[in-house]
Amino acid sequence: MLQGKKIVLGITGSIAAYKSCLIIRELVKRGAEVQVVITPAGKEFITPITLSALTQKPVVSEFFSQRDGTWNSHVKLGLWADAMLIAPCTASTLGKMAHGVADNMLITTYLSMKAPVFVAPAMDLDMYAHPTTQQNMETLKSFGNHIIEPQSGFLASGLEGKGRMEDPEKIVSYLDNYFSATPSNAASSGATHTAELSGKKILITAGPTYEKIDPVRFIGNYSSGKMGYALAEECANRGAEVVLVSGPVSLTTSHPRIKVVSVESCQQMYAAATESFPSCQAAILCAAVADFRPAVVAEQKIKRVGQTMDIHLVPNPDIAAQLGKMKKPDQVLVGFALETNDEQQNAQHKLEKKNLDFIVLNSLRNAGTCFQSDQNQVSIISRDGKRDYDRKPKNAVASDIVDELCNRIH
Repeated sequence: MLQGKKIVLGITGSIAAYKSCLIIRELVKRGAEVQVVITPAGKEFITPITLSALTQKPVVSEFFSQRDGTWNSHVKLGLWADAMLIAPCTASTLGKMAHGVADNMLITTYLSMKAPVFVAPAMDLDMYAHPTTQQNMETLKSFGNHIIEPQSGFLASGLEGKGRMEDPEKIVSYLDNYFSATPSNAASSGATHTAELSGKKILITAGPTYEKIDPVRFIGNYSSGKMGYALAEECANRGAEVVLVSGPVSLTTSHPRIKVVSVESCQQMYAAATESFPSCQAAILCAAVADFRPAVVAEQKIKRVGQTMDIHLVPNPDIAAQLGKMKKPDQVLVGFALETNDEQQNAQHKLEKKNLDFIVLNSLRNAGTCFQSDQNQVSIISRDGKRDYDRKPKNAVASDIVDELCNRIH
């Protein structure tokens, strides 16, 4: 959906500036018209001649042309563009954008921009992790800017792998998906859903958790993560920014609005979910989380000695219960219940106890659904009652669940 779109590409002084050539090529390949605005520091990493050859347009860097004094109008650029993409964006430029320090052509163009702005940070991990940088990004998000962060694993800091600019193709796909989700494009293509969740941030948990016994063994379950990943794709397709906290699965996602946080244990998932939830408008807790973990994890592989082995288990933290306590009046919390007996009664009890807005019930009595299957058959239970759905593919089930979410999210 980038055909005919006018894109202002801002380039700053980062070692990742060379990747801007790949971004331009991909934008042009998809039919976009690109105008580059580069900072003085950016020209130290890549030459305007190279960029101009790719865009077929003179590169804008200074307020006035050095040759004839022609004034480059940042106001006109702000009116001309359908979107502004700043990639790579350094910590310095992030700070200037957040605080309106208009000391170069790129920042003045940004401050004049009438179109959506997309930012792809690029810096080393220490700079990225600094509270000032994090605060500047939150400020830009509060202004309505879109921050395109690379996918990463999860450490205690929550910042593993961060700082590196996202891959150029994924950055361009992010823009492509954004324009694909706009109401005008959806209407012309006959799509049922538009950008209902645009501007919303959704937390989704998916897959199993593994609770280590020793370096080579664990306690786990059969969850494939297919339902959670289908929900993530559905929310992203409707315009949401998705934080997908995923246990160990073989699935991948390429949607640019989905940020995957990979975890292994319940405690890691708990930490990631409680960290992300305050900034989200909703959470869908689809993961099959272990209720218990071994009290002691052996440092070396346990050898077979005797005829029996006892493993003492202790409770894991309850993610749904904790998010239910944290939930604010304007947040929506969705749970899942997989039951083998007394399904509705157990699900209703979980709904009330954990302060959920609605709960998705599925049962192992329904053969060929749930674990490892591409099919599911669910009921949605809320304080308003219960609605049963037919058996269908998990991506269609995800659509039903997100329909219910959209009816409740503010």
